[in-house]
Amino acid sequence: MGAAVTARGLGKKYRMYPTPWSRILEWASLGRHETHRAHWALRDIDFTVGEGRVLGVMGANGAGKSTLLKILAGTTQPTEGSFQVEGRVASLLELGAGFHQDFTGRDNVYLNGALMGYTRREMADRIGPILDFAELGAYVDEPVRTYSSGMAMRLGFSVAIAVDPDVMIVDEVFSVGDMYFQKKCVDRIYEFKNAGKTMVFCSHSLYDIRQLCDEAVWIKDGRIESRGDAISVTNDYAAFERSLGADASEVVKHLPEAPDRGPRPRIVSAQVCRGGTREPMGEAAPGDAVDVVVRWENPDPAATPVHIGVGFLRNDSTLCCADSTEFALEDPLPGKSGTVIHRVPRVLLLSGTFQVFAVLFDEKGIHRYDEQIVEQPLVVLNRGKDVGLFLQDHQWIVESD
Repeated sequence: MGAAVTARGLGKKYRMYPTPWSRILEWASLGRHETHRAHWALRDIDFTVGEGRVLGVMGANGAGKSTLLKILAGTTQPTEGSFQVEGRVASLLELGAGFHQDFTGRDNVYLNGALMGYTRREMADRIGPILDFAELGAYVDEPVRTYSSGMAMRLGFSVAIAVDPDVMIVDEVFSVGDMYFQKKCVDRIYEFKNAGKTMVFCSHSLYDIRQLCDEAVWIKDGRIESRGDAISVTNDYAAFERSLGADASEVVKHLPEAPDRGPRPRIVSAQVCRGGTREPMGEAAPGDAVDVVVRWENPDPAATPVHIGVGFLRNDSTLCCADSTEFALEDPLPGKSGTVIHRVPRVLLLSGTFQVFAVLFDEKGIHRYDEQIVEQPLVVLNRGKDVGLFLQDHQWIVESD
């Protein structure tokens, strides 16, 4: 398997001027009088993405993630180092940024196709599926300036995925449009992955990165802080976020916003305990009882009703099971704080190491306010001869002739 994306010593420097006049002064002095301050958005970035692999990129706002994606997409050039991307590239970065506001949606499809190097005839063959996917109806022949921001993003996503690229560069596109369209976008991204294509995927959602990516890099202050398999790197990043405290948590601040902008709901703690107790446990055997104990706080439950989900993720990124109070309870969690116990009377998982995580959702399960990985993985030790992922309840019936 060859390398589809390679970065070696990649760096990007910007000039920061205290005032617009400072820029003019430096220009007029032909560089003899420097008034700028050098800011390195990226420095010493090294990684390789193999063909058919998905690399996750995470980090706080301002860490340099978007700069890295723009370099890989070819929309900006690095100051130092080198990179190489094999094959045709499609980027889902700023959806709809290249639309002409006075052109219709249909005209903008042709315009964007031309910007991507396609002839009008080639785009004519693609415009049907593009418009079907966007589902804009009669609005497709109206000026884009009459579109809502969600409609423009839907058309932008539909155009961007119309090509059949070898490498896709994706930046936070899982919040496009309404819930139904989000599902369509996620399905299309997974189709791309299942087709064996290469992807560089940037997201603030650790859950999405663990689900979608094979490997991950955590960028902090323009440099790679951690690199490796997606589970290990997201664990490192989650531990870092928890160390910042709730108010500074980038995971919470930059997830999709609920209607209110006040204090946000958060997970206070998540722990795996022996069934019926508050005794922490790190090892279990099939058949043992296990409780996942999650404490939450919700400053304004009337404005931000919440549900909690709990899941078990094997160390090879396989999601073994996940449950949510959204499907079990008629109403959201009551009060400003409390504890939810996810009781598993009999562990059916067989041997393996499992990351246990808790997620705090809104009442519809769309927006994730907070998420937390239990610090100590759950190790299941099977002392029997059963094989597989879990122990299925079953019985044998023998009928002799």
